[in-house]
Amino acid sequence: MATTDITQQSIEALILDMDGVLWRGGEAIGDLRSIFAQINKIGWKVIFATNNGSRTIQQYIEVLLSFGIKAEPWQIITSASAATSYLRHLFPNGGPVYIIGEQGILEACAENGFYQSETGVLAVVVGIDRKITYDKLKTATLLLRSGVPFIGTNPDRTFPTPQGLVPGAGSILAALTAASDVAPIIVGKPEPTMYRIALERLNIPADRTLVVGDRLETDIVGAQLLGCRTALVLTGVTYADQANVWQPAPNIIANDLESIVKLDWHKG
Repeated sequence: MATTDITQQSIEALILDMDGVLWRGGEAIGDLRSIFAQINKIGWKVIFATNNGSRTIQQYIEVLLSFGIKAEPWQIITSASAATSYLRHLFPNGGPVYIIGEQGILEACAENGFYQSETGVLAVVVGIDRKITYDKLKTATLLLRSGVPFIGTNPDRTFPTPQGLVPGAGSILAALTAASDVAPIIVGKPEPTMYRIALERLNIPADRTLVVGDRLETDIVGAQLLGCRTALVLTGVTYADQANVWQPAPNIIANDLESIVKLDWHKG
């Protein structure tokens, strides 16, 4: 594990990515119950921030609980949350949007006054959709070519699973960009929206918050933009040789989350 100037006393909170940090697919990465017992012992506050907007907040609470981690709704931020925050800024009264995505983004939009439609559309909103079809891509392309805004939940081209990397939301965005000649407005990481929301909820300064992620170009870059401390784990999409040459370097490069919460690196 590589570290730079960082100690236990300099950190008050963690912002944790989930896919590739806590689990891959449905498989836990390490003994999460034990890891979070140690986090609680240290006294760190925790927020979970994921670019994966496919699940609802309640579904994430249930998944975390299945691994022995208790969380409250305020502790979970998804790219769907960021997307609806951006939509509310553009269209305060809500209205029809065309959504390519799963339950997480559909429910987040509905809760904020936006509903699925193919007519009178205010924006095209795109996230991960594991039932993507040509017809969905066709409808979205025609709407984008008509001039409506193109909002992408996140740029992650791949998604870690126990079988390996599979297409992520960024792959769908790339297909639509190729078909429409329109680039999306990204609201998830590395854009700072999700981390700003997290820091507001934690009420802790960025430089006393450690962001843990598995993806350099989103998790780490987004955190560095706001001045957070950063830790990269090698349990997701990033290999050690990629991490070792990345600039600016993360404060910590670790094999996994368990390595980060162990006390040996806190003594520096």
